[in-house]
Order: sequence, then structure tokens, then C-alpha cells
Amino acid sequence: MPYENVCRVGCALLHKGSSTLPLLSPGTVQAFCRCLMSGGKEYQKEKRCKSEASAGSPSVAQSRSPAHKYQVTGKKRDEESLTVPGRSYSSTAPKVDPKVYLWARYNEMKRLVHDLIPPGVCNLLNSSTIYANNEVSLAEVDIYGFDYDYTLALYSNALNAMIYDKARDFLIEHFKYPQGIRKYDYIPNFAVRGLHYDIQKGLLMKIDAFHYIQLGTVYRGLKPVPDEEVLQLYHGTHHVPLHQDSGFYGKGPKVKQFMDVFSIPEMTLLAVANDFFLSNDIEYDPVHLYKDVTDAIAMVHIKGYMYKWIMQDLEKFILRGEETYAVLHRLVSNGKKLFLITNSPFSFVDKGMKYMVGKEWRDFFDVVIVQADKPHFFNDGIKPFRRLDHNGDLQWDKINRLDKGQIYKQGNLFDFLRLTGWRGSKVLYFGDHLYSDLADLMLRHGWRTGAIVPELELETKVVNTEQYAQSLTWLQALTGLLERMQVHRDSESKKVLHDWLKEREELRIMTKNLFNPQFGSIFRTCHNPTYFSRRLCRFSDLYMASLSCLLNYDLSYTFYPRRTPLQHEAPLWMDQLCTGCMKTPFLEEMAHIR
Repeated sequence: MPYENVCRVGCALLHKGSSTLPLLSPGTVQAFCRCLMSGGKEYQKEKRCKSEASAGSPSVAQSRSPAHKYQVTGKKRDEESLTVPGRSYSSTAPKVDPKVYLWARYNEMKRLVHDLIPPGVCNLLNSSTIYANNEVSLAEVDIYGFDYDYTLALYSNALNAMIYDKARDFLIEHFKYPQGIRKYDYIPNFAVRGLHYDIQKGLLMKIDAFHYIQLGTVYRGLKPVPDEEVLQLYHGTHHVPLHQDSGFYGKGPKVKQFMDVFSIPEMTLLAVANDFFLSNDIEYDPVHLYKDVTDAIAMVHIKGYMYKWIMQDLEKFILRGEETYAVLHRLVSNGKKLFLITNSPFSFVDKGMKYMVGKEWRDFFDVVIVQADKPHFFNDGIKPFRRLDHNGDLQWDKINRLDKGQIYKQGNLFDFLRLTGWRGSKVLYFGDHLYSDLADLMLRHGWRTGAIVPELELETKVVNTEQYAQSLTWLQALTGLLERMQVHRDSESKKVLHDWLKEREELRIMTKNLFNPQFGSIFRTCHNPTYFSRRLCRFSDLYMASLSCLLNYDLSYTFYPRRTPLQHEAPLWMDQLCTGCMKTPFLEEMAHIR
């Protein structure tokens, strides 16, 4: 139903209140929900009844009789029907000016939202919460697996700028692009994860779960594309057909989805290069530009520049390493088996793990696999495992078992399963890339999966602000008014509804800009989940901001997905309406780490 989010805020206040916030009574919350369904009339009626009751009015006793209740209901229906144009009634009731009536409803609802949503209402969300898309019992998980980059090791934003600078240099020096591109510095907050790029049109955009482009988030270079032009470019619609959209691994024939954190510098360089050619009126082929930028970014990784920068200054680039140690230590202390499968080389992983965990980090893991070539590792049964000696040199012996303390390279999941016997829901694997790390494991092999989404920390901070809480709640209430009041079709009413639609669009833009001025939240378009959010729900059982979130839960904890109402359902269950508001049980114990 269109009002469920507003009801949810009220219910969150009711059930998840804290000592610093006023706790609403059940009756107040129920009145709020009824008000949304009735356009505000039920709430005002209840207020009048309570006022009469406190004054000892005899009308209260009368209202308790079934006959009187029936008469009031009938009267209410007659009054409402008078406002519907095109009908005539033999009634002595005065006619109501539609314009006055609509604005009265508007002001009534606005006062209600203001009264029931006090300052700090959503300052309860915990960025250390683990969110469940599927029911997962940690008591059943015996084996924990991990990716390395942006999973065991989180990196500072300084790395994105260095990747961008080096790739820009490659674009100029190796691919012979104009020197003028060098004047463009890295723009830290331009792009967000999960965007799509139309390769042939040179457009960067955000797409929702239904393959519709969110208007206002389409960029050619560094400039937004007008909505009218977007409709022209996509044949009168803003829908991207399935056969053009990104495939299973985010690489469609015409559209590429940027799914991992490492892709943010690539999107920025694409925007910058396009902007240079457009600003200088230089003809170019967007397809060639896309391939060259992609190759330039790949060279940064293939030539080892990123690995070298991080290894030279671990303290600058690796964040919260002590929390990684705490997670691994806790799991091993509780008898869990651990393994590592990463695409990064051993020398790089070894130095980073020694910095975060200590010289004996390999003692934590039962199996360590480097340069695994994911996602092919998960679906290609051809490449055999090879062992590395203590110097990192490849050995030629046949691998018949995976021993603790050894380092293995390449291989494939089918041999991994055969040699370890680790199958099904007793295995939980964590990674940051939904396609390369998690998709095959979820869909083909039945492992449990956990997605690391660092952006949750920033997005939670935005959601916790009073500005966002007030704006979003009013946006939902205003949408509800528009839905109910659209039956008024006279000219004056249409002008009012037009003003409301304009305000609704302004609210949408404002709430979007709180996350990112260009593209908004990585999880939502105006109201729908994004394509990224849809994939996140499809390929991960759990998702969280970092592995350290595990420290907040007992290892026998069961995660239950929140039952959010479908459009045809009423939000009658109130115990899990605000999962993120729950106080995670072991947070105080890890205060020395935080």
C-alpha cells in the first residue's frame, strides 16, 4: 500500500523507541495509519471525540449505540459523495469549494506528519546491523569463506584517486588521447556503485529493478541529459530492454553494469573523457572510448600498480585491520573452519594479512587460494590447483588434497568441493562483488552468501538525519493524498493536484541529493529498488557494511528476513518493521575495537 512506509516510521517509534525520544502510544500510531487511509478525516474525528469525552459531552454515550454509529457513517458518506463532480443530490448541506477542500486536507496531513514525526525519529538505525534477505542460522554454519579485497581488507578512498590518475596517464601516453584530459582531476563523489553505462551512446545512468532509467540520473560526460532527450534516445520510453541490459555477470552487448567498488574510478574516467571530447566539439566513437578506458583501468591492476601502492603504505590504504583480526580470532576460537579464495596474488595478500592479523595469519585458515580467477573459478572445472612453495614459486606436483598451511593457486570450485567435502548451507562465503563472488555460489552450489556493502555506513547516516526523515515521511503522505484526491477532476482541483505533483518531484530530488547529487542512493530510485538492490537481494543471504558487523552477533544467532508488506497486504505485523533499529547484542563488548 502507498502508505506503508509512513506507518512503518510510526510503528518504529512505537516498538523501537529509546530513552531520548518520545514514545508514541499504540492508539496514536493506529490513528496516524487510519489518517493516511482516510486522507486525514479519521484522525481529526478521533481528536474531536476525545475532546468531547474529556468535557463530559453526552454525544460520546450516543456514539456508542449501533444506531447512532450507523447514522454517522451514512452522514459521512453523503458528505464525501458531495465532493465528487458529476452527481446531484437533494441535500441542504452547503457545497464545498474543491480548492478549499483539497488544501484543507493538505494542511491537515502536513500538521499530522509534523506532530507525529519528532526530531531524531530515525536516529535509531545502526550501521553495524546485518540485514537478512533469507533466513540464516549461524549455528548451522561450520565453515566461513572470504574474498580479500574489500572484504577482509577495506581500502581508503585515496586508492580510487590513485587508480584514476594512473589510468588517465595510460589513456594519454599509451592510447594517445589528447593531453587536455590531464586537466581533469579525480572527482571523489561523482559516481556510485551499481550504475549502468550505455556503451554506444556514452551515457552513465541509474536503472531500477524493472529496467527503467531513473530520469534525472542520466549523464553524458559530466553533464546531465534532459529528460526529453532521454526519451528520444530510448524510442519514446525510459526503459532498457532485457536483451540490451547487462547479462548474468553485468556485461550486456550494449550496456555494462559497474558492480564493484573498484569500478568507481573507471566510471569517473569515462565521464571525464566523454566530457573532454564534447566540450571541445571533437568527434569520437563512444565504443572505442569505452574499450580504451576499460583497458587503461585494467593496466593499473595487471601491471601491479595498485598492489605496489598499498604494499608501500599499508597504514594509509588499509582500514580497520584490527577488526578483521577480531572476526577471524572469534571464529577460530569457536571451532569454525576458515578459507580464503581471492583473485589477488599471494605476495600482496601476505603483506596485507600480516599487517592486519599478524605474521602467523595463515594459522587461521584451513585453505588459502590466490589468483583464483573468479568468477571462472566457480563455474569452470578445467584449471587444476597448483601449490606455491614458501618463496611463492609454482610447484609441479599433483594436488590430491588441500592442506592447512599451504598456498594454492588457480583451481576450480568442483575440485575444491571434492577435496574438502564442504557443501551446502553449512558454508557461508563473504565477498563484495555480487556477480564474481556470490552469484554462482548462491544459484548453483547452495552455499550461504554474505555481501559486503561499505556504502551502508554513509547511507545509514543520511537516513538517520532529521531532514531525511521529515522529507521522506511527508513525501509518502503527499503521495497518499494525490492517490486519494485524484478523483477531483474540476479545473480548480487539477491546479491544486498539479502543485502537489510539483512539490512531490521537488521532494524526490531533494531526498536523492542527500545521498549523491548526481545519482542518489545505490539502493533506490525515486521509490523502486535499484537494479543493484535487486541483485543484492537475489545473490546474498545476508548483507552488511563490513565483516566487523559479525562481532555484534552470537555465533548461534539466527537472522530472520523482515516481512515487508506486499502491495495488497496490510502492515499488521509490527515486531520486525525496523530491523536496523534493533540494538545489536554484542556491540558493547567490542567497544575497545571501535
